Amino acid sequence: MDTLRLSCSTFRVDVRLREVNGRWIASADTPDGPSLGLGLGAIEAIEAALEPFQGIVDELLASLAD
Repeated sequence: MDTLRLSCSTFRVDVRLREVNGRWIASADTPDGPSLGLGLGAIEAIEAALEPFQGIVDELLASLAD
């Protein structure tokens, strides 16, 4: 399991990422509890897990390059 810390100008989000049988599952910490995302690729799963952060998902994903 990989743990990522994504950040934007105002806060950070911890995301856990794991590949299972050729698919990816991501779990992002949100104020309301974990948000899960599934995908054929890692980025697709992370994007789905970040859905509660609409409006800043692009900024959070940009921090992956850091």
